[in-house]
Amino acid sequence: MSDDDFSRVEAFDCPMSSCGAPAGSPCRTGKGKVAVQYHTARFRLLPHLAKTLNVPTPPVRKPGSVWIELPRPVDAGTEPTGHVRIGYARASTVRQSLDTQLDSLKTAGVTRIFSEKISTRATRRPELERAAALARELRASGVAVTLVVHEHKRLGRGIELAALAEQLKAGDIGLEFLTGELQGTHDPSGIVFTVLAALSGMEREYIRDRTLEGHESARTRGKTIGGATVTDDAMLSMALHLREQGMSLRDIAVRLVITKGKKKGQHPATILRMLREHDEQTATS
Repeated sequence: MSDDDFSRVEAFDCPMSSCGAPAGSPCRTGKGKVAVQYHTARFRLLPHLAKTLNVPTPPVRKPGSVWIELPRPVDAGTEPTGHVRIGYARASTVRQSLDTQLDSLKTAGVTRIFSEKISTRATRRPELERAAALARELRASGVAVTLVVHEHKRLGRGIELAALAEQLKAGDIGLEFLTGELQGTHDPSGIVFTVLAALSGMEREYIRDRTLEGHESARTRGKTIGGATVTDDAMLSMALHLREQGMSLRDIAVRLVITKGKKKGQHPATILRMLREHDEQTATS
């Protein structure tokens, strides 16, 4: 099964009378939830899936959530009537300004703009979701739609980009970056999001390497990294004894108690690291 098979399956109404999901929407359960997989009678309408045992519902359709009808797909071969460009701008913190992005979008002729101030780490971005929903609705009506962003970093990283790519690809929505390494208009069915995900992964790896280098440099100067330790030799000895008895890390942690500091009286959450460091030191000594 390829990544876009789900959109091909959803090009058909579900033949199951108990489901009856219209084209463009995922299959549903009898309890009104999004089914975790498409009904057999539906995906077997595609010759290359006829012998497949099951076709899972992709994460973008949120299996298990409340089922709602989505816009029907535009008929294949139908030429779009008109073109709408929807803008999106995002800043990571309240203190950061959106002015540069908003000015850039307006200069590019974008009149409908969604903006928000929210961290890159946020799992949900309400304004981006609203922009994508409007884009799908307009595209379903037969209008060509492009999501316009100042720079690719404004859309997020990794998994968020992959999920957005699925939505844009399924909805046949274009994407345009006004500046940055990927400046220009991109076809959502192409490799642009593969490139974006790779760039994001490289950036996270770069930040991680720089952080580790900083920690190592600080240690050579005798500085302590992180908060005060909550483990001691007595705790290590007890942990080793319990491990020899075959206890799991969770059971070991329950039997140990922190004896000093702000976390006094609590169970430690660093058992794995403590035992790993002991094992590494023992192996090299």
